[in-house]
Amino acid sequence: MIVGKVVGSIVSTRKNENLIGNKFMIVEPISSMKAEGSTLVAIDNIGAGIGEYVLVACGSAARIGCDMEKAPVDAAIVGIIDDPSGLE
Repeated sequence: MIVGKVVGSIVSTRKNENLIGNKFMIVEPISSMKAEGSTLVAIDNIGAGIGEYVLVACGSAARIGCDMEKAPVDAAIVGIIDDPSGLE
């Protein structure tokens, strides 16, 4: 899993039918987990907001974590961090 901060959202009116009705957020991994240019788009089924620190599952774990095994999902927000002190 990756710890990151939600820095924005994305709206896509045309997308794969398995993604319809889902919200997409832009997540920037915290500096200790970041590779150059590593900002990612993650599906958000838990209601994270811009500015919140979140846990992001990647790869097949993302599809399992958001209960979308047949959708083209590579990153999913699976938790909102309650106390981000000490992360950066």
